[in-house]
Amino acid sequence: MASESGDRSKYFPAIEKRYGEKIDFWMRALRKLGATKYPEQVGHLRENYGFSQTHANAIVMYFRGSTSSKRFSTVKDFYETLDPKVVKTVKKIFSEIRSKYPGLELVIAWNQPMLMKGKDYIFGLSVASSHILIAPWSTDVLESFGSRLSKYQVNKKTFAVPHDWKVDGPLLRALVKARLAEVK
Repeated sequence: MASESGDRSKYFPAIEKRYGEKIDFWMRALRKLGATKYPEQVGHLRENYGFSQTHANAIVMYFRGSTSSKRFSTVKDFYETLDPKVVKTVKKIFSEIRSKYPGLELVIAWNQPMLMKGKDYIFGLSVASSHILIAPWSTDVLESFGSRLSKYQVNKKTFAVPHDWKVDGPLLRALVKARLAEVK
């Protein structure tokens, strides 16, 4: 199992045990594929050697130079990768929520900023090239807000807002209130 640090090499003992070869063997196998892309490399390990997606990803990403799955240690690190205008919107989103729910902890999980209460994820977001995806961490909550979200692109677990979104604080706080009610 990977560590909290995101160190991909923590999977190596389990990979060696499960697939019966040292890590050097798998690195050589990937080198033989030449300049193939990530999906082909993962597919090769899965189809030819029976790798799980998690183990194949750990080996391929390590082989490609990403020794850790953790890109950001802090929310500040995350903000530094964004356009200042997007940072302003993201900060406003979290500010609107935390104005009513100051006890929620802002953390980095899955390389994205998330709000947590204890061990439960309450709210998260991710930034794409053309929009921000808002995640209330509950498909039930998302579905119950269907009419209020009708002007947004709603996906299975998220909804998209533009980078320059005029932040709808009441909507965000209502989503968080509904999610908090679920985790009580």
